[in-house]
Amino acid sequence: MNILGIETSCDETSAAVLVNGAVRSNVVSSQRCHGDFGGVVPELASREHERLIVSIVDAALKEANITKNGLDVIAATAGPGLIGAVMVGLCFGEGLAWALGKPFVPVNHVEAHIFSPFIGDGAAARAPDGDFISLTVSGGHTLLSVVHQDLSYEVVGRSIDDAAGEAFDKTGKMLGLGYPAGPVIDRLARQGDPAFHRFPRALTSSSRTSRNYHGNFDFSFSGLKTSVRTWIDRHDREYIERHIPDIAASIQDAIVSVLVEKAIAAARQYRAGAVSVAGGVSANTGLRAAMGEACRKEGLELFIPDAAYSTDNAAMIATMADLMISRGKAGENAYDAAPFARFIPVGRAAH
Repeated sequence: MNILGIETSCDETSAAVLVNGAVRSNVVSSQRCHGDFGGVVPELASREHERLIVSIVDAALKEANITKNGLDVIAATAGPGLIGAVMVGLCFGEGLAWALGKPFVPVNHVEAHIFSPFIGDGAAARAPDGDFISLTVSGGHTLLSVVHQDLSYEVVGRSIDDAAGEAFDKTGKMLGLGYPAGPVIDRLARQGDPAFHRFPRALTSSSRTSRNYHGNFDFSFSGLKTSVRTWIDRHDREYIERHIPDIAASIQDAIVSVLVEKAIAAARQYRAGAVSVAGGVSANTGLRAAMGEACRKEGLELFIPDAAYSTDNAAMIATMADLMISRGKAGENAYDAAPFARFIPVGRAAH
């Protein structure tokens, strides 16, 4: 089965072709027009998607050596995301599917991230045999979910304010690291001392051994931002510049330690045998190393997507559509699927 996936939820215009579960192409164009604004400008993002969508889809088809008529299914992100940006890819995908007489599958962007660690020669074959804990971390979301074999999942924790990726970017902006600051903090942290300053860890537990977690599975990073701002205001610029790698390492340690603690605690409490980490922040080397070490100690399998599939990409959209079709979750042709901006969890397990 040949599936074309389209992703335009934020500031990446992407198209990918999946052939019998294997990625044949995954073309991603990251927008550079937002740097001067310190964040993504929704109107600019929509216009860039409109400008690029045709050429990106053509490039993905050409790289996969497939014509439009050779496609069996077309899938696109329906949300959540910037509503104008989502509409560009969704409407394009619906229109293309209708014109070609092909089935169309609308895909939930967050759910696609949840299953992105299994992109490869058939996601269904690579997924764990039992339930697993998914930590989905990006600039817009921080979610902890228990995922079941039938693709259903229960959200057991989520950010009550800022997402982890947003915390990286905004604290980096305070340090003058530009936008996006997350990758810069990651690079600088490798040269710094994470014990330089202990920034706060909200909603965590002092107990790391109990099966019944005493903390809260929700996340909060707004206090960290305030703490970094306060610390910067109390020190002169020369001192800050001299210790930028140490500050970056301390910020990263504060974020990563919370993510790891809660994911491992959830695996214990819900008796899961595996943990997956997905979303843009899953590319962070500190998070990968810390989660890998924690999972080894706990005897848990760890699934993390390749770097190319960590950030927003269309391969995960095509893969999610493939999974939905294989599990009978795709439904009828949805040429009029409605876009949506906010993520509404399908369930929430009791703590």
